[in-house]
Amino acid sequence: MSPGDEHDTSGGYGGSGQTRTRMPDDVYGGARPRARSSSRSLVTVVGVVVLLIAAIAFANRGEDDSASKTGASDKPEVASTAASGTKPVTAGFAHDAQGAQSAAANYSVTLGSAEMFNTDRRHEIVNSVYAPDVAAARQADLDSAYSSEKFLTNIGLNKDGAAPTGQTFVSRVIPVGTKATSSNASTATVEVWYTSLFGLSGDGSTNPVSESWYTTTYQLRWVADDWKVTDFQQKDGPVPVGRDQRASTADDMTKAVEEYGGFTYAR
Repeated sequence: MSPGDEHDTSGGYGGSGQTRTRMPDDVYGGARPRARSSSRSLVTVVGVVVLLIAAIAFANRGEDDSASKTGASDKPEVASTAASGTKPVTAGFAHDAQGAQSAAANYSVTLGSAEMFNTDRRHEIVNSVYAPDVAAARQADLDSAYSSEKFLTNIGLNKDGAAPTGQTFVSRVIPVGTKATSSNASTATVEVWYTSLFGLSGDGSTNPVSESWYTTTYQLRWVADDWKVTDFQQKDGPVPVGRDQRASTADDMTKAVEEYGGFTYAR
């Protein structure tokens, strides 16, 4: 992969006042309530991206190998949750377990972004994130799914994937933590625990922005001096106990989405 720069999620460069997310090859950069049986059938067919699994579920509701730790305490080590202190790499992701975790976390954000609903941007993301030998198949599946008028209508978007006038489409993944369950020079398996925001904010929205929690396990391969996704599996949770907080108004939610950019380079 060619060197990745840091861009803010609004498409601007550093200094714009937005926090930034590092994405590969100038690519910028979920889901939602539990899926019912019908949505899981569609997910089985598509089975290619975190956002799609989440969005369909929402619509249909109405650096060590783990084997080396055998016998160790279940209590996580401090180092596993503390910031590494290592500065972001300047060319691709580091060729080690930490680099694989960074790649998986940042790819989660990209694949869970609203950019996936734009055809050109989606193609850039898929070709950048996935290994070359699987990217073409993933792109075809995604194009078919994202061009479904029924799918777009169910999540409240227009047939071109745009939000209705006066509303703002929100689709963000916020990684909470990562864990490399296996890693060697050529492959890695990384779990990303994250929360996601998905829905439409604004007057008249029938799908207000909601929060969900998931863990996605990514299979990564070292290709052309960078980590690339070859496959993934998603499961619910862990889900924290919700606090008794009053939901924000549509105006407040829209303002927050417009004013706050994405997170900085992960781990």
